[in-house]
Amino acid sequence: MLKVEDWAEIRRLHRAEGVPIKEIARRLGVARNTVRAALNSDRPPVFERAPRGHVADRFEPQMRALLQEWPTMPAPVIAERIGWPYSSAPLRKRLALIRPEYLGIDPVDRVSYEPGDVAQCDLWFPETKVQVGAGQERVLPVLVMTLGFSRHLSAVMIPSRQAGDILSGMWQLINQVGRVPKTLVWDREAAIGGSGKLTAPAAAFAGTLATRIKLAPPRDPEYKGMVERSNGYLETSFLPGRQFASPADFNQQLEDWLIKANSRTVRSIQGRPVDLLERDYLSMTPLPPLEPPTGLSSRIRLARDYYVRVDTGDYSVDPQVIGRFVDVTASLEEVVVFCDGQVVARHERSWAKQAVVTDPAHAATAKRMRQDLAEDRQRRQTSTRRHTDGHAVALRALPDYDALFGVDFDQPSTKAE
Repeated sequence: MLKVEDWAEIRRLHRAEGVPIKEIARRLGVARNTVRAALNSDRPPVFERAPRGHVADRFEPQMRALLQEWPTMPAPVIAERIGWPYSSAPLRKRLALIRPEYLGIDPVDRVSYEPGDVAQCDLWFPETKVQVGAGQERVLPVLVMTLGFSRHLSAVMIPSRQAGDILSGMWQLINQVGRVPKTLVWDREAAIGGSGKLTAPAAAFAGTLATRIKLAPPRDPEYKGMVERSNGYLETSFLPGRQFASPADFNQQLEDWLIKANSRTVRSIQGRPVDLLERDYLSMTPLPPLEPPTGLSSRIRLARDYYVRVDTGDYSVDPQVIGRFVDVTASLEEVVVFCDGQVVARHERSWAKQAVVTDPAHAATAKRMRQDLAEDRQRRQTSTRRHTDGHAVALRALPDYDALFGVDFDQPSTKAE
């Protein structure tokens, strides 16, 4: 086949210098017909390899027969059914080409968002462990929120995936923005809407904010692709090379980094999130007059050990309310316990697993109560009992009653064996 450089030289010699075809053929060592073909062609020659057969060709009819009835049949099962004798790579490539004919293609539209319209939310789990106290290191979830119009990114580490903690994180991020997006997009996180329907805490949260929580279809990560890309950006640009002494240290480092992240130019919107945030802000709804219900809460009767459980940790309570009902509330920062509207315990929340948090005042009160109870029992045991007229009640020893009733435990029993 004629090379591209020979084709170019033939055309130059003939058109620019007027060299005859016969002379060109002699100089380049090619046939005269080759020279004529090069002069008649306006495009450079392209090498095209003749198509060869593929090992999957003779198995394709069997593949199609199986896909016709079971479009989602896995490749290993198809290989077993058709007796595939080769490695799986050629089979998978052929299936990737023909399966859409039976399964169908689900295209994703490019979506544009109006200011204040949408915020996408998700949980990101950074691989780097965080010191949480009590000699423990944990992988903790980070709540990430990305505004649809401005691409403004915000995030905060939270202690658990429970609904109360997720909603506390959402309220904190919304407070940072200063207004409420019209729609909050979530995947089917169990605490938000794992069954495809909003949980009661999530619905109450949305109702108080006068917004809507929209759940993504199952197994469709592209539906909230913005926040998924934000998770990847955090994974590759924020996390590498960092160490964290505590969750508070993580959040502080993250807050400092987000200032720079929101000042970068985002290619898809040809602008910086920090510059477009104002338009997002003006189109959102104002914050509600009352805070939405967030955090963890429970109501229990305080047991004798005067501790209540929050997540996996135990927190001491004033033992003077043992046996009474107490209301336990936990935010991201602290645990507070109420009894009849009065605070009977307040602790900094521990993010360590199986942590036991004790207020020294509660332990001292419990010790004093035990001592008072022991003294009272001793006093009652040693005090003299008296009749109603005031004279002392005589206390007899137990052997006196044995003698009175003729019982003698020292004599052997005469009962037949």
